[in-house]
Amino acid sequence: MLDVESQQRLFDRLRDLFVDRRAYSVDPAECAVYAYDNSRREAIPDAVVFPTTHEQVGPLLPLCEPAACPAPGTTRPGGGIVASFERMTRILAIDPANRLAVVEPGVLNADLQIALKPHGFFWAPDPTSAPFCSIAGNIACNAGGPRAVKYGATRDNVLALRAINGRGEEFRCGKPTSKGATGYDLTRLLIGSEGTLAVITEATLKLTPLASDKRTLRATYADIASAAAAVARIMAQPVTPCALEFMDDEALRLARNHAGESIPEAGALLIVEVDGEADALPAAVATVSRAARGDGLIELHVATDAAEVTRLWAARKALSPALRTLAPNKINEDVVVPVSRVPELIAGLKDISARHGIPIVTFGHAGNGNIHVNLLHHPEDPEQAAQVSACLSAVFDLVFALDGSLSGEHGIGLSKREFMPRALDPVALDLMRRIKDQFDPDGILNPGKLLPD
Repeated sequence: MLDVESQQRLFDRLRDLFVDRRAYSVDPAECAVYAYDNSRREAIPDAVVFPTTHEQVGPLLPLCEPAACPAPGTTRPGGGIVASFERMTRILAIDPANRLAVVEPGVLNADLQIALKPHGFFWAPDPTSAPFCSIAGNIACNAGGPRAVKYGATRDNVLALRAINGRGEEFRCGKPTSKGATGYDLTRLLIGSEGTLAVITEATLKLTPLASDKRTLRATYADIASAAAAVARIMAQPVTPCALEFMDDEALRLARNHAGESIPEAGALLIVEVDGEADALPAAVATVSRAARGDGLIELHVATDAAEVTRLWAARKALSPALRTLAPNKINEDVVVPVSRVPELIAGLKDISARHGIPIVTFGHAGNGNIHVNLLHHPEDPEQAAQVSACLSAVFDLVFALDGSLSGEHGIGLSKREFMPRALDPVALDLMRRIKDQFDPDGILNPGKLLPD
């Protein structure tokens, strides 16, 4: 937090910058609303600002001393300025001819999808949080979701950005074209940088035509190994699913307890979707079904109508509430390994769980190897509290041994910074630090995030 003199200086400069007094707040009660996110961490800022135009963001950054820093969208170590883009929610253009949309950073993912549907398009990233996550938030952590297995994550679906770096310099990167080979790709660099390099004020997004039809399959297996092997087979054949979700036995049990008997009892479950032209789908379903069959398969079922599709997805949608009810302090990681190594990952996690005495529930986007690993530890249990750190470290050691990554779509933030030297070689990490220094030499953008000290 700022000292009294610095705080007063900040308040005076905010008054000079914003004629509209509703454009910022220094009220402690209102600032407290912006002190936390879904990580359960809390850090009350000195001020919250609500820009409504790109032009208001540039003059904001010079106000920031290293101790009073804008943190777009996530908690920071304490104090500083939180920049909320909840008032920059305009969809500036929808251009079907060029398959793009131009949006302000505060547009919600679900609102964009609704606006695109009448034009016959969608934006590929579809995280579970779509009704309340912003496009800028998706860009910050390279969000994905089930559709990423076929259509890519955020980094694959952004064409251009307008931004302001930590020096207060505004710039544009990328073009409204599907190809480009002019210099370094700053657009892809900013995506996934968690707001540590620049503040995004506008995004040009790549759109995808909506498929005319879709089929949903549910496959249940006697054990986790059988389901994991089926994932590798499905992804090795020519038809790419538009979703391939995995749930282990513990995830199914918890979802069943939460949502009732509509959730099947099994050792593991896969939900597979294929999309395309209606007359091509029977062949696609047959191809995927052949790959799904194998040792351990209990049942393979294809939904016949929209209501049944909803029921098939019920298990996946019931899981997160069930986990939070059972273990509100669970540790949720979203590791990624090559798809062919998903069976090794799942087997290794079972071993780690048994060795450390901490239940581990796995589910997620198996089609691109992105598995959500949930450690259901209870801090009040002294045995679990003593083991949880070693258990988490063992999980990451396993992931690195399988040539995997710390995070697929949740990002690094504060909690995983300490593992970055194990995830990256020293030269790569040093290059990242030097890139950070070029964009933000005073360290005012989302300080303390992503890169270790």
